[in-house]
Amino acid sequence: MSWTGRSCVLAVHKEKGDDTMNISVSMGLGRASLALGAALASTVLCTTLSAAAPGPGGVSGAAGTDSVARAVDESACPVVYFDLGETLVHTADDGSIAYQYGAASYLRALRERHIRVGLITNVPPSWGMTDAERAARLKKEVDSAWKDSAPFAWKDFAGRILTPRTEAERKPAPALWQRARAESGHCRLVFQAETAEEVEVAASLGYVPYQVGQPHRPAFLPVGVVQILGHRSY
Repeated sequence: MSWTGRSCVLAVHKEKGDDTMNISVSMGLGRASLALGAALASTVLCTTLSAAAPGPGGVSGAAGTDSVARAVDESACPVVYFDLGETLVHTADDGSIAYQYGAASYLRALRERHIRVGLITNVPPSWGMTDAERAARLKKEVDSAWKDSAPFAWKDFAGRILTPRTEAERKPAPALWQRARAESGHCRLVFQAETAEEVEVAASLGYVPYQVGQPHRPAFLPVGVVQILGHRSY
């Protein structure tokens, strides 16, 4: 299954972190320091004032100007949503699944800073009647093929795993991003994925997007930048 939006260009060097789905539905990080985050902040924040627009070779992070108003409780913001396959996890040729390189350390860094995370990912609607049921089936499928030394951090995503209720809601249709925004109050939303098309759709819906795994830039949006984004008005 597939899981994936747009932005201002980040002229920085990539810093990598940790480890390495494609489980018939599809799933791809690098650890960037707070110092790097601070250096990138002014560049990334300019995306909150510009509309999403395609760029050569992918995207790096832009947001629409018609999104949500300033966060009421900024301490609870932002919320970082991810695609799953080939963004946070990778499926090897033998069918085994493990963290994408750097994903474990990146999720840990977000957790340590109390930044909430979620998944926006395609799975068969037949996997359950509710998001919770479909998420439980997704967890079962991933865990059954998991080969990493550390288990996937499912607890970090509790209650924030959005999956299509019908075939019409499958990404790149906007439904899952719209549902995530409706459930996130006034928090600024970030979406990170490996697919340019999904990153662009997220950007058009007011998310701060970041295409992961691009050369010559951090594998994931630096944690320091994410923190700053949570304290900026739209």
